[in-house]
Amino acid sequence: MKRFWIVCLWMGFALFCIPIQSQETKRPMVVLDPGHGGVDTGAIGVNGIKEKDIVLEVAKEAIQLNKELFRNTLNIYLTRYKDTLISLSDRTSLVKALQPDVFISIHCNQAKRKTAQGIEVYVQQPNSNTDFDLQSKSENLSDAILSEFDMALGFKIGGMKYANFQVLRDTQYVCPGVLLEVGFLSNWEEAEHSRKKEGVVGFAMAVLQVLYQNFKLQG
Repeated sequence: MKRFWIVCLWMGFALFCIPIQSQETKRPMVVLDPGHGGVDTGAIGVNGIKEKDIVLEVAKEAIQLNKELFRNTLNIYLTRYKDTLISLSDRTSLVKALQPDVFISIHCNQAKRKTAQGIEVYVQQPNSNTDFDLQSKSENLSDAILSEFDMALGFKIGGMKYANFQVLRDTQYVCPGVLLEVGFLSNWEEAEHSRKKEGVVGFAMAVLQVLYQNFKLQG
């Protein structure tokens, strides 16, 4: 319940703080990637919810809130809009074709240890060919997301981690990108929070707030 009221206050504040965008202003482009889909359910929560459904709801809620609260400040595309299975290569091909300003792949976590909790954000593992400017921007985006989930929603923070996931590896030279894990479906408290409408809204708002501040700071 505490998190619900935090989200309500937070959304009301956003209504007064977001400036009206000029129609001539180029809108920053964002690709949100709801993981899994179709026959690939992803993680299944202890309460029966499916990762593929939660992450799609979060992504679609982000589009709706972007229209209602942020006056379409962001130009948001999804890698899938329905419960369909999209290959990883098709997801990354879309990113390469669109050349967005930011890419965020959205997932839910799962662990054998039922007490595992928190938000984790993954960044591409650096290598000898890393573009360190984009790498730094991805790491800064990760830090901002973790801070927002901590301060605004009161989630435990699992921290930033490095990985070699295909969606990050294949897009690392296109734009800053991260893979966000919005809590553990194997944990009863976080699974129940993800099941509720206010939980989905909170996740979407956290992502939008970070993106909005990111582009606002860039000019």
